[in-house]
Amino acid sequence: MRYGRRNDESIGAGRETMVRPFANAVLLLALSSLPAWSQSPVPRPCPDKIGSDIACFTVQDQNGAHVLIARPANANGSLIVHTYGGPRMRKPNATMVDEDLERFVETVREGYAWVSTTRRRGGFGVTQGAEDADNARKIYVATFGQPKFTIAHGQSWGGNVAAILIEKFNAPDASGRRPYDGAMLTSGVLAGGTRGYDMRMDVRAAFQAICDVHPAPGAPAETLGTGLPDGSGITRQQVTGWFNDCTGANKKPEERTEAQQRALRDMAAASRIPASALLAHIQWATFVFRDIADFITAGKSPFGNEQVVYRGTSDDEAFNRKVLRVRADPEAVRALATDSDPTGRIDIPVITMHQIRDTTVFVEQQHEYRRVVEAAGNGARLFQIFVDDHQHSKTSPPHYPAILKALQSWIETGTRPTMPAVQSACEAARPIYGGECRFVADYAPQQWYERVNPRTGQR
Repeated sequence: MRYGRRNDESIGAGRETMVRPFANAVLLLALSSLPAWSQSPVPRPCPDKIGSDIACFTVQDQNGAHVLIARPANANGSLIVHTYGGPRMRKPNATMVDEDLERFVETVREGYAWVSTTRRRGGFGVTQGAEDADNARKIYVATFGQPKFTIAHGQSWGGNVAAILIEKFNAPDASGRRPYDGAMLTSGVLAGGTRGYDMRMDVRAAFQAICDVHPAPGAPAETLGTGLPDGSGITRQQVTGWFNDCTGANKKPEERTEAQQRALRDMAAASRIPASALLAHIQWATFVFRDIADFITAGKSPFGNEQVVYRGTSDDEAFNRKVLRVRADPEAVRALATDSDPTGRIDIPVITMHQIRDTTVFVEQQHEYRRVVEAAGNGARLFQIFVDDHQHSKTSPPHYPAILKALQSWIETGTRPTMPAVQSACEAARPIYGGECRFVADYAPQQWYERVNPRTGQR
């Protein structure tokens, strides 16, 4: 069974316009405490799959980001601050994060209030995304009061945002209380921007070397690391067309030419990305890289493959001679690291969960995060969980209540979770939410540069 996200176009179709009766009363009691910089949250219909026992509210923050708040009737007094994956490149709108609430509705049905933000802009910008998430938390607190506990939840690229959120926006107040009491990072990009996208640089280089497009012959090699040249009008549809023409990936295997079959095999071997996921990574390495160059690195490439040795192609010697080489700009690397690389300086309990066969965000990112956290002396604050699954956007539903329960207990008691207890909580959630429990208790991911092509001087 697939537990992934719905298409964007389906979100909000046929939504009812009536708000729930108790929402107005709750809101009116809280509005007097709102700070001057905030508009007043207003009741709105919840997304289609949420249910009638949850009230939703919306507001724009001081930077124009749309904030979605959900409060269940069986509220347990605690709050989840959710950061979405992607990054989503489209312009934010008021219903952009509806799909996230629907996807992780189990957390709200467990009694947690929820707040999430569209962010002030689409695209990259991890630290800015963390600031926007914290602004959403502040709006919630000003409207409904201080939660008993506040948990940061980041999914996919949002895991990177949440990791930075709890590092940069979690200083204690005068009473010693921190804004966030714990964090739950699922399928997270936790190696940070400077390491976590190595394979995307490699797939862009392989695509150009094998298919002789993107960039076209004679174009500057640096555009491999900056996505697109300035002023380019290239679209996702064009990139898809080039890829399919070269590899026949949109055809049945028996319908591909020998050259197409070889192109697909060689691209997968050179990038270490499974053939089924190549196009998605090429798209990210085009449009997300362009946004990073525009927004973070002043047009310079933070990604490089200068001394990478590619292996496993049909002719490694010829491939390594032909492939374009790019040197990562040191200033660009520093800028991207400042924006998005976790330092491991965490002060609260953090649980991560990752699907072992995830082809969008490799599970080995978890090894890199543990390395960084332990180097900062905080290994005891990190508990990592692995799931036997290939899905990225969401695994089986009962996993989420299980890890939430484990995190809540850790926050309250100070006692680290155990896998038998997490497994037991998952089994208890199955009759309620359906699905299976697929935890792999003894799994340990390999090192990052055993999974992706090593860079000289990097671990």
